[in-house]
Amino acid sequence: MGVRSGYLDVNGARLYYEEAGAGETAVLLHGFSLDARCWDGQFEPLARRYRVVRYDLRGFGRSSVPHGVPYSHAGDLGELLDRLGIEMPVLMGLSMGGGLAVDFALSHPRDVRALVLLDSTVGGYRWTDGESSHYREVIRRAREDSIESGRQHWLRDPMFAESMERPEVPALFTEMVAAYSGWHWLNHDPEQSPEPRALGRLSEIRAPALVVVGELDVPDM
Repeated sequence: MGVRSGYLDVNGARLYYEEAGAGETAVLLHGFSLDARCWDGQFEPLARRYRVVRYDLRGFGRSSVPHGVPYSHAGDLGELLDRLGIEMPVLMGLSMGGGLAVDFALSHPRDVRALVLLDSTVGGYRWTDGESSHYREVIRRAREDSIESGRQHWLRDPMFAESMERPEVPALFTEMVAAYSGWHWLNHDPEQSPEPRALGRLSEIRAPALVVVGELDVPDM
């Protein structure tokens, strides 16, 4: 399988991407603190039947971090699709990547063939106190102790507990988190969220959607 990779200058950011295969296009969107490698298990099998694109969102993996200029992940995705000549993709998103897919489907309703949402976040949803307090502690440790201390506490988040028990998950997961710069824990992110938020607008989505939630996942998901 031939994999094409490179960087695109998108809306003031430098985004790393990979693509393979041909035909209808699926774009894979990773979760928070992860990067495009989270799709290692799906990238090659999907590329046997489709054109598949995965990339590191702004602030993650090999892509550049925000630099104080307002931006949106949905805007980055739209520009990336234009630059790669992609029309009507299937958007497959994990967690934060699923939230991005939803936001893009709401802002570009004619530009999405379908959605595959895996434990997706939804803009406007308020996390429960337990999950919020754990994340606040991650930020505190990153700022007062070290980025590594923040990473280690993040890895102990209850939402990852069941996955970390599976033999194929911990090595790659911890490798991606170890590579995450922690930028969002130390800085104000100038990302602009769509308004009104997605939570009250889900009925506007017209693209067919497959929504997947893990049987053993935490209630917030």
